[in-house]
Amino acid sequence: MAQAAPAPGGASRPGRTPEVEGRATDVRARPPDVFDARVHRLARIAVPVVLGLVYGYWVAANNRSGGPITGWNLLLGFVGALVFAVLCMALLALAPRMPRELHALLWTAFTGCAFGFLYAQTDKPWLRTVLMSLLVSAATFMAFFYHYYTREDAFGRRIR
Repeated sequence: MAQAAPAPGGASRPGRTPEVEGRATDVRARPPDVFDARVHRLARIAVPVVLGLVYGYWVAANNRSGGPITGWNLLLGFVGALVFAVLCMALLALAPRMPRELHALLWTAFTGCAFGFLYAQTDKPWLRTVLMSLLVSAATFMAFFYHYYTREDAFGRRIR
């Protein structure tokens, strides 16, 4: 067969080694920002509102347990959506300014309370609701703490 023998240094760049080659500067290239600042400002409001509406619908659906939709059921859903969205926006504004442990703890408390209230609407015993909420909170704390521990320094600033 007529195949070329492998050349030292690789076939694409013969004679050059990757250790010798490098950038002219040690500055890291920043990935392009796809959306401008206006889209990011809009998303900081739109995402919690949409998540709040989904959460409110879920609360109302769990509360009625497949029964008819009532005015009180709608009110519960809209109040749940409003509280969820407002707390989510507040956490998005405040939590990044906190140290990583408190940052993770704030999101854990929010997630645990939101899950606990949602689970309480299913007519399960209160002890089971509390245990399930604590289990979800513990898993959330571990995930968020690991995330912030590996991406922030001790003062809460992102590691670049």
